[in-house]
Amino acid sequence: MGFRLVGLASLAVSLSFVAAAQDAPAPPQQEPPSAGPGTGAGMGMGQGGGRGWGGGPFMGGRGVGGTVTEVAADHYTIKTLTGDTYTIHYSVNTRILKQSGQRPAEGAMRVPPEQIKPSDIHVGDVIMAAGEVDASAKSVGAMTVVKLDPERVREMREMQDNFGKTWLMGRVTAVNDTKVTLQSPVDNAEHTFMADENTSFRRRREPITLADIEVGANVRVEGAVKEGVFVASSVNLMMPPATGGPAPREGPPPQ
Repeated sequence: MGFRLVGLASLAVSLSFVAAAQDAPAPPQQEPPSAGPGTGAGMGMGQGGGRGWGGGPFMGGRGVGGTVTEVAADHYTIKTLTGDTYTIHYSVNTRILKQSGQRPAEGAMRVPPEQIKPSDIHVGDVIMAAGEVDASAKSVGAMTVVKLDPERVREMREMQDNFGKTWLMGRVTAVNDTKVTLQSPVDNAEHTFMADENTSFRRRREPITLADIEVGANVRVEGAVKEGVFVASSVNLMMPPATGGPAPREGPPPQ
């Protein structure tokens, strides 16, 4: 069965997993990794579908996540929520990692993933593979494969289920009075929310106002649907990293 990553996926959580993977120690024989099979428009930032963790490519089209349906000597087969089947090709240069189930203490550094063997990934596991995506061939030449912790997967599925009900995330495309429209990478769809006198606005810890929310800004919104309208209780302006795009944030929004 497939699964879904917000994109966080795609964007919010998937990036944090792959970022953690990049922080892990490299294998002793590590050489410049071979991308393996798959050539396509997946390598550049901003290219690709960006459709979420399990619904299709994430990280600007440079990775795919899903549930493992087959394990072979040089590849895994995964199925995404949308029913797509991808082949994840790996080699001796691919970093195979397992996400730690241990949560860091508040204020502590995140626990890096541990290196595992390719045979430690089994049918039914949820993995994310970052590398060169060939969307037409439904394949990934993986530079990194991360086996996700089952409890985190459960939490992320729950988080995904609450998208549009208790939280939103995306890039602002229009601001009309107190109505804000955004395009979300979570489901590749447009959403709107309303602000009222009880809505708080912040940039990190700094209080801001609705006037600071401009077209092109990346925001994370918490709130609830009231009479068919998503009313924001808080709006957080997300500061982009040096490479551009919304800053990754692990885990669901605060409740």
